[in-house]
Amino acid sequence: MGRADKVVLAYSGGVDTTVCIPYLMREWGVKEVITLAADLGQGDELEPIRQKALAAGVAESLVADLTGEFIRDYAFPAIQANALYENRYPLSTALARPLIAKALVEAADRYGADAVAHGCTGKGNDQVRFDVAIAALNPGLKVLAPAREWGMSREQTIAYGEGHGLSFPVKKSSPYSIDRNLLGRSVEAGPLEDPMNEPLEEVFLMTQAIEATPDQPEYIDLGFTRGVPTHLNGVALEPVALVSQLNDVVGRHGVGRIDMVENRLVGIKSREIYEAPALLVLIDAHRDLESLTLTADVTHYKRGIEETYSHLVYNGLWYSPLKLALDAFIQQTQERVTGTVRVKLFKGNARVVGRQSDLALYTEALATYSSDDQFDHRAAEGFIYVWGLPTRVWSEKLRQG
Repeated sequence: MGRADKVVLAYSGGVDTTVCIPYLMREWGVKEVITLAADLGQGDELEPIRQKALAAGVAESLVADLTGEFIRDYAFPAIQANALYENRYPLSTALARPLIAKALVEAADRYGADAVAHGCTGKGNDQVRFDVAIAALNPGLKVLAPAREWGMSREQTIAYGEGHGLSFPVKKSSPYSIDRNLLGRSVEAGPLEDPMNEPLEEVFLMTQAIEATPDQPEYIDLGFTRGVPTHLNGVALEPVALVSQLNDVVGRHGVGRIDMVENRLVGIKSREIYEAPALLVLIDAHRDLESLTLTADVTHYKRGIEETYSHLVYNGLWYSPLKLALDAFIQQTQERVTGTVRVKLFKGNARVVGRQSDLALYTEALATYSSDDQFDHRAAEGFIYVWGLPTRVWSEKLRQG
């Protein structure tokens, strides 16, 4: 692996990324480290994180407010694609990685850095997402991953940092590994590594325990314009405000928890706990609105596209040619996905109970069984004959054989 003189480091303020600073300079000979902390609506106070990087000896400590871009350009397209990895995980963490990679590449270009770096280990998905996204955006930029190579345990990593003047006030940290942004939280490690262990309530932050949820159901109306969420209860909201408010409403009813064993790209199975209240409800509502506004053949064909799309995002291929081609297909399907979906929230459940659209393909006069029925029942016999003809011919030949 080649070394570098000036590096932009993706920085979270945690132990690993903080220790990366002296490690890059002392072990790998990097002359100048610039850190970039991404604000993705995770709720952290980023100024102390910025100051922490400066205290660790970086030349520049950057904070990038990416929340609006994150929701508008990454989350909303994923909602239009009904993206659920393995039909369960709404990709709340995976969606953030290509955006952070983009910010790293832009910062490297702005500051004349010859490399970017991250603190990912060699056994997770994020290393792939960062490395591949960076390669897609700037193939000539080197990617450094110290934590993938240094071979230190958590205790050794802390000791290394302290040996170079860093301080880590909280020695006994949470046993969990947690990632958070406005779309949700992912939690792993500690007691969760045994798939049989029920997650303790301390694991959750965005969703209420069922026993603490309201005793009365709440109804919400979600409005979409060409497949993009635009309204909550009839009020037009900007993307960040809509997702933030919806997280609060949905999480209050205990909706949005996922407990799953997933297949990582690197070949291992991992037990993950996710919270994604708004994202899960938006995908469910959006899919339901599509059932009202898309033709049957488009709906059925799109399901396969959605699965491929979800795998591409999970596997770090946001900027790949196939993903870009699928984007064009999905955007075309969304031209008529405009309307309102009503969702009932109660005791950990979110259930679609109504939907309406001026562009609906549903026609009550054709669907009704009342006296207003306009469907031509006499046409059914000829249709069934033609539809079943291949099966009838096959059966006759089979009997003759």
